Amino acid sequence: MLVLFYKPFGVLCQFTGEGRTLQDFIRIQNVYPAGRLDKDSEGLVLLTDDGRLQDQIAHPRHGGEKTYLAQVDGSISPDACHRLIAGVDLNDGPASAVSCEIISPPTVPPREPPIRTRKHIPTSWIRLVLSEGRNRQVRRMTAAVGFPTLRLIRTQSGPYTLSGLNPGEYRVIETTQVNSAHAQPKFPRHRRPVRRR
Repeated sequence: MLVLFYKPFGVLCQFTGEGRTLQDFIRIQNVYPAGRLDKDSEGLVLLTDDGRLQDQIAHPRHGGEKTYLAQVDGSISPDACHRLIAGVDLNDGPASAVSCEIISPPTVPPREPPIRTRKHIPTSWIRLVLSEGRNRQVRRMTAAVGFPTLRLIRTQSGPYTLSGLNPGEYRVIETTQVNSAHAQPKFPRHRRPVRRR
C-alpha cells in the first residue's frame, strides 16, 4: 500500500510527538513515511507498509527526483539558480539541483500562519528538482546562494504528485498499482478526521 498525503504546515512527519502529527490525519495502521518533510514544510509525503518500497522511494541511491516550490526572500536571480544547479557547499558536503526555474507566484492554498513579509523587500518563487533529500536541504541550499526559503512545498516525488489533494487529505494506492504508476490515477480523497475532545 502507498499513501499520498498532503502534509500541512506545522505538522510533524511522524505519528507521535507534541503538537500535530500524522496521527491527526491518517488513520491507517502500520504505514510509515518514505522520506520526510520538516515541520515547517508542506506538501507531498509518501507512506507505505512495504519495507522494500519504502527503501526504493527514500534511499538516495535510487535517484528518485523530488520537485519543490520554494518562496524565497528577495528577488532571486538567474545566476543564483545557475549556482544551485552547479552546486553549493553545505556543512554535510556539496549539493546540487537537477534543475532550478524562476516562476510566477503559483496558485497554492493559503498557509496558516502566513509567511512573514517585509514592506520593502519582495519575495519570489522557484521550482527546484532534487535527486536526494538531505535534512532541510532546499532551505540550506537557497540560503547558501543568499535567498533564504520562506515557504516550501513539495509537489512531486517520482511519478506521484499532489494533484487532486488539499492540505490534510490523502489517497491510497494499492501496491499492485504502484509499480506501473507512471501517470497518476485518480483515487478518492480522505478528509481530515474530526478529533473528539
